[in-house]
Amino acid sequence: MRLSTFSDYSLRVLLYLGAQPDRLASTAEIAQGHGISESHLMKVVLHLGRCGYVQTVRGKGGGLRLGMAPREIVLGDVLRQTESDFALADCFGKDYPCRIDGACRLKGVLGEALQAMFLVLDSYTLADLLLDPAALIPVAPPLENADHD
Repeated sequence: MRLSTFSDYSLRVLLYLGAQPDRLASTAEIAQGHGISESHLMKVVLHLGRCGYVQTVRGKGGGLRLGMAPREIVLGDVLRQTESDFALADCFGKDYPCRIDGACRLKGVLGEALQAMFLVLDSYTLADLLLDPAALIPVAPPLENADHD
């Protein structure tokens, strides 16, 4: 299984905000720090806000902060909110006509693996990932000076 870009960006936002709990951050600074699209990140932030993970403060001096304590943000829950499809193979779909369905055990094994993955993810919170907060703040590369030779 591979996480979608949406889930990846969601986790990056939560890590960024969790690493700096005493200040508001902007979508632009998070996007710049991670070298990702600000417009795509805006969609992520809106979704995280609807889920209660992120709180937005409007107006001058506004920005983003976590909407709940890091220990309350369960990683498995975040992924359930940000991933749209956990079908590990076509046979997980309702409309997939599998010709060996009665004899194949693959669907059951993959389902068990998915359950095991969520068992692990549900045992960790954002707080577990914030052991070294300073190391989680990406430093954007300096802009190249066009005036140098």
